[in-house]
Amino acid sequence: MTPSQINIQNETVPTLFWRRVHDWADNTALRAKVYGIWRKITWREYGQKARYAGLGLISLGLEKGDRVTIISENNPEWLFSDMGAMCAGGISVGIYPTDSPQQVEYVLNHCQAKFYIAEDEEQLDKVLEVRERTPHLKKIIVMDMEGLRHFEDDMCMSFDDLLELGKKMDEENPLLFEQRLREPQPEDTAILIYTSGTTGPPKGAMITHSNILNTMDMQNEVNAGDETDEVLSFLPLCHIAQRTVSVFAPLLTGGRINFVEEMDTIPQNMQEVSPTIFFAVPRIWEKFYSSLILTMKESTRFEKLAFKWATGIGQKLSDIRLHGQEPPVHLKVLFKLADWAVLRNLKKVIGLNRARYCMSGAAPISPDLLKFYHGLGLDIREVYGQTENCGPTTVHYSGHVKFGTVGQPLPRAQVKIAEDGEILLKGPHVFKGYFNDPEKTAETVIDGWLYTGDVGRIDEDGHLIITDRKKDIIITAGGKNITPSEIENQLKFSPYITDAVVIGDGRKYLTALIMVDDENVMKFAQENKVPFTTYASLTKAQEVVDLIQNEVEEVNKQFARVETVKKFRLIDIQLTTDDDEITPTGKLKRNFVNEKFKDVIESMY
Repeated sequence: MTPSQINIQNETVPTLFWRRVHDWADNTALRAKVYGIWRKITWREYGQKARYAGLGLISLGLEKGDRVTIISENNPEWLFSDMGAMCAGGISVGIYPTDSPQQVEYVLNHCQAKFYIAEDEEQLDKVLEVRERTPHLKKIIVMDMEGLRHFEDDMCMSFDDLLELGKKMDEENPLLFEQRLREPQPEDTAILIYTSGTTGPPKGAMITHSNILNTMDMQNEVNAGDETDEVLSFLPLCHIAQRTVSVFAPLLTGGRINFVEEMDTIPQNMQEVSPTIFFAVPRIWEKFYSSLILTMKESTRFEKLAFKWATGIGQKLSDIRLHGQEPPVHLKVLFKLADWAVLRNLKKVIGLNRARYCMSGAAPISPDLLKFYHGLGLDIREVYGQTENCGPTTVHYSGHVKFGTVGQPLPRAQVKIAEDGEILLKGPHVFKGYFNDPEKTAETVIDGWLYTGDVGRIDEDGHLIITDRKKDIIITAGGKNITPSEIENQLKFSPYITDAVVIGDGRKYLTALIMVDDENVMKFAQENKVPFTTYASLTKAQEVVDLIQNEVEEVNKQFARVETVKKFRLIDIQLTTDDDEITPTGKLKRNFVNEKFKDVIESMY
């Protein structure tokens, strides 16, 4: 059964999932590495594991609408738990695996979760530390029992035991699962997605079955997928973007999901899988770019010339196509030669030699970076949306890619600009509201329009241009309005800069806090015999400061005098997604950084 044969309006996630289990029973649904070898999981096995997980939860007391939390890195068990919970009539709630025990406690109490499904001992320890303060929690389930062989606790059980419980219930009542999966209605909440909480406590966005299926249908109309697609799953599954790519989109397309072993193996797994569709946040695209550029710096003179020639041909061809024109025959021939000789190998290095199209989203990205990839022959597009609209709202359509914009609205999605410049969204993908927060819901959705908090405009071709977050726009002491994200994106285009926060609200001039790319800057230091012992000493080395100064000066050339960064400081502590200052998608949180480094900021003024 193809997407066009599905009546989305009459389906829920569980009914469509179970239909697919029957339709595609012997097709490969998932792949994960077991002892270094890729293991296939068919739709039949996927369905059976989800069925037993759901029935196991029912036997433990799950009732319709109960919340089931999942905290784990990406793996098949995440999907078995997620789909099992929804099929049993529960609401699935992802928790970031990097969250602290206190953050776990907040989510558990806010959503009044009955169940906590943990990946391993590390995630188990978090809930054990706070469970005395989580009165609604009834059962803890652990996927990987390594190191817990002799652990006994009446509240805890293994995931394997949950499946056995479900299998037993299935034998006793074989019709129960199908009965329960038909109980949820399209407008019922399917999942809760917790926001990152940069401006206060995290909020639980209620995403309905209808939201999910309409979003997937709208997206598939523009960027259609099929059963031959290979997707790599590595961003957190509790983030709406990865959830749509790894869990929901395959319900329409039948594409295969491949789980990375761990974050450090992404480059290796990329090459092994060679995905046909690839979604990543800007930080990943920046990392790929910097690795290619630095690799070329170490290459021979001939290789450098070949790289310059091939990418130059690619850029010429890309520019003509981006302007809606047909390239001349001789340029197409030259590009085929450049691709055969150079570009194809570059794409193999990053594992995108089979990619049909690529997408960047979840944060702003430099248009120059997108142009670079387009010049390699990659069909890369930008997508814009929020958790509150189930992921995408605008996207670049095939043949209508326009960098500097985030594309045009998906079919059945509406976009308009309020009088103050705020972007408003409407459509069947707009969420139900915030869980247990009617006041915030009323502020966010007015007359069906979602107030995004982003500022932008629609150009003459109907493409949406994001200016910045409404709250992030800088008004200098001289009254000049400046959008910091544009400057920050250009700074991040440097292979030596991971992220930057531009400061200047109410100030006479702009400054920046810069986080260096530790790997690339350490390499620079080693090659230039710059002494350092720690990350902090690296950021204080004059040669490193001079290196970043040169990068800042190059960026300043692209902006008006009032928009240039006059001073900067390097953040001298190594921040990761485990830290409060970094979002799960790898971006610095402006408010956290401004507060934590306020003394450093004041020193620049």
